[in-house]
Amino acid sequence: MNTHVEARAPVASAGDFARSATIETIGTNVLRYALVLIFVLFGSLKFSAAEAAAIKPLVSNSPFMSWMYAILSDQAVSAVIGTTELIAAALIAVRPFSARVSAIGSAIAVATFATTLSFLFTTPGALSPMHPAHGFLLKDIVLLGAAVALFAESVRAAASGMERR
Repeated sequence: MNTHVEARAPVASAGDFARSATIETIGTNVLRYALVLIFVLFGSLKFSAAEAAAIKPLVSNSPFMSWMYAILSDQAVSAVIGTTELIAAALIAVRPFSARVSAIGSAIAVATFATTLSFLFTTPGALSPMHPAHGFLLKDIVLLGAAVALFAESVRAAASGMERR
């Protein structure tokens, strides 16, 4: 008596691949425009005095960005950051028209989130869960992942000639 049971992998049909590609496209678009929305909201806030004051302890301790306070006011530093975020949002949003331009926006987003994550290490006490900025900065890990994924998708589309999709 043979007790060997052969396991067979399910065979995927062309329809399964088409559905998964459609779901992937939907997910990528949700990710893209969620990131655009986050940049628009946070970028717009940077033009308020309250946000300029709120980011100063983070930015002023950054070896990458603290120099800006030597030549610009607190509000101007915040406005530069906000303008960069709004530009990134606009560039990412044009993906249906230009993958190349969207890739540039996504690269700016990657740099933005890598910089803000560095604040965890350059701001005294920020690694402590009790620090007011700790949770605010930790969310940028997910946003960095989203920016990297969108950058890769845009670069792949631009390289394959799928500028419009």
